[in-house]
Amino acid sequence: MPSQWLQPNLVPSAITYIISFIALLIGSLTDLKTREVPDWVNYGLVLSGLGLNLLFTAIYSDPSFIINSIIGLAIFFGFAYLMFYTGQWGGGDSKMLMGLGAMIGVDVSFKQPQFLAGFLINALFIGAIYGLLWSIGLVIKNRKQFWKEAKKRLSEKSILKIKKIMLVFVLVLIALALLIKPYQWKILFLSVAFLFLTTFYLWIFARAVEKSSMYRLVEPMKLTEGDWIVKDVYVGKEYITGPKDLGIEKKQIRKLVEYYKKGKIKKILIKEGIPFVPSFFIAFVVTWIFGSPLIFLFRM
Repeated sequence: MPSQWLQPNLVPSAITYIISFIALLIGSLTDLKTREVPDWVNYGLVLSGLGLNLLFTAIYSDPSFIINSIIGLAIFFGFAYLMFYTGQWGGGDSKMLMGLGAMIGVDVSFKQPQFLAGFLINALFIGAIYGLLWSIGLVIKNRKQFWKEAKKRLSEKSILKIKKIMLVFVLVLIALALLIKPYQWKILFLSVAFLFLTTFYLWIFARAVEKSSMYRLVEPMKLTEGDWIVKDVYVGKEYITGPKDLGIEKKQIRKLVEYYKKGKIKKILIKEGIPFVPSFFIAFVVTWIFGSPLIFLFRM
């Protein structure tokens, strides 16, 4: 284990990092295979994190273990809640993050480097690259549907209006870059113009990938808790589930299965998200070996 992550007591550090590594590895494999992480992995990581740190507190007569664990769980619960309810991560991804918070903890004394802070920064960067590569893979696999959907998006009236406004703004920025003399301002204007262009087309790319490659019709019996439902599902006037739920619940699945058997509903359109737990695993290993990018920034 790299020395920068070692706590004064080597054994607790080794145990918590190894258990986290194993949980992330199992979660990555199941996420890739089934698009979900079993609750026993996530909740097991949370409970074992709290339990182990409570045990370390008793063994070493040091309350910092359990305090760091609880604070780590609280901080990462807040961040995971934010990412889940903004639709960036699924339930399994969010729960895994909470488990890491409980297991590794946040050092409130700030005497040791904050592993989870470095991990989070690495996870965001690696997750962005991972998500882009995964999306490109989906495009290659479903290229005909993707190009059809992309052309459809670009031809929508609302998109055309946004495109015209964006292009005018970009041309103004390029003109300013050509007219002004200071080199720094030229770089700034050209950078902003490039950012606007890439953001617009990445947004179109993401929407086209989602519609062409991530939507799937499934029977209610094949639904799993946390699946994202694309359209509202009603039986008569009774609302069963929909996009606003941010993931279907078990009781809703039971209702859908019941109505499906009675012939009152057909297959359900769901959105398959990108399995992000493998990106957490990569970020964990990168942080464990190379540390936090913040360390390099502070050394510059």
